[in-house]
Amino acid sequence: MDEYVRKPEWLKIKVQNTEELAEVERILRKLSLNTVCDEANCPNKMECFSKKTATFMILGRVCTRNCTFCNVSKEKPTVVDEEEPAHVAEAVKELGLRHVVITSVTRDDIPDGGSGHFAEVIKRVRDVNKDVIIEVLIPDFKGDEAALLKVVDAKPHIINHNIETVPRLYPEVRPMAVYERSLKLLENVKAMDRSIYTKSGIMLGLGEKKEEVIKVFEDLRSVDCDFLTIGQYLSPSKRHHPVVEYIHPDEFERYKEISLNMGFKYVASGPLVRSSYQAEKAFEMII
Repeated sequence: MDEYVRKPEWLKIKVQNTEELAEVERILRKLSLNTVCDEANCPNKMECFSKKTATFMILGRVCTRNCTFCNVSKEKPTVVDEEEPAHVAEAVKELGLRHVVITSVTRDDIPDGGSGHFAEVIKRVRDVNKDVIIEVLIPDFKGDEAALLKVVDAKPHIINHNIETVPRLYPEVRPMAVYERSLKLLENVKAMDRSIYTKSGIMLGLGEKKEEVIKVFEDLRSVDCDFLTIGQYLSPSKRHHPVVEYIHPDEFERYKEISLNMGFKYVASGPLVRSSYQAEKAFEMII
């Protein structure tokens, strides 16, 4: 299915323009910060910004991977901004966030994949607000357990790593990623520190089959993944992987019921759900 075919009604987004939206954008510009909301062209950006919420994207704006679903730039990586941890912390303070999500591009060009930078961001955020809930959405660090341990030792409350799609589609959707490596990362987090909650997400509409989706749920539960997000894939442009199917909201509800019955502690499932959408709700459900 071509992404430029008319979208179904349930994917239409109400435009919001508020003072809160302008304030978030002002703070981000002032501190030279990137957000995945902008870089990934997220459909929920207006809603989240209007609630003074943003998912910070560290380690630059250029990714070293070539995933065909992603809108993030794929050029020569930029030099890591050493002031970024302090700037993220300042933004968290100015926005008065209670739950902060920090993600990054994949930086295979850096020896530790940027894990030390993640750890420093976590530390600086906690320095300005010891009570804020910290969630990180991390790359796979090429399976480097020492790199992962740097993030784990910084003790974020939640470590998210998205599985993205079913293993059969990895060669065309995530050609530089490895399904088993992503599962192992989530398993390793629990082996290193069981007090940290793990989270993952999958996109639908890329050409997967229902039984494959359910098998992904089973695989995630086999490594004790706590939280799950399920959303509709929306192709950023004609250059990206096409949308094969628009999944009806009723089907998302069925997947939610199936996955909750498998033992996930929290599941967000719907056409507009993204990894960080209303992220605070998962943690609020279990405390």
